[in-house]
Amino acid sequence: MSFTLDHRLADSSFPVAEWDLCHVRLKNDKSWHWLYLVPARERIREIYDLTAEDQQLLVAEIARAGRAINDLFKPDKINTAALGNMVPQLHVHIFGRYNNDPAWPKPVWAVDVPEVPYSEEEAAAKVRQFADYFAACKQA
Repeated sequence: MSFTLDHRLADSSFPVAEWDLCHVRLKNDKSWHWLYLVPARERIREIYDLTAEDQQLLVAEIARAGRAINDLFKPDKINTAALGNMVPQLHVHIFGRYNNDPAWPKPVWAVDVPEVPYSEEEAAAKVRQFADYFAACKQA
């Protein structure tokens, strides 16, 4: 089955893992601990476009990503969103929020907080941190 990742998602993130359904990507903004999950299915815009089996898998993978962010970074809240206003390809944002972050308590999209890109070394370290966590959890 072929799958093409929207260039805007590819250009704004780093690959972390490929799960049963989703490509897991680190958003290139170190202001937040933020992952994208992108179901590897062609022409899917909405969750209801997925098969019932894939919908269940998506929920499980969202929980897995959220648990990773929670365990690694101890945020006050995990936010999960599938907006698609700018990029119609179905992708789910999962990110940690802190009660002292620059957007709290508003949605991160409701405030003008400039993105702070990772350096190559920082991105590689963060990707490795997530990949190591996922590998350890799979073995447990």
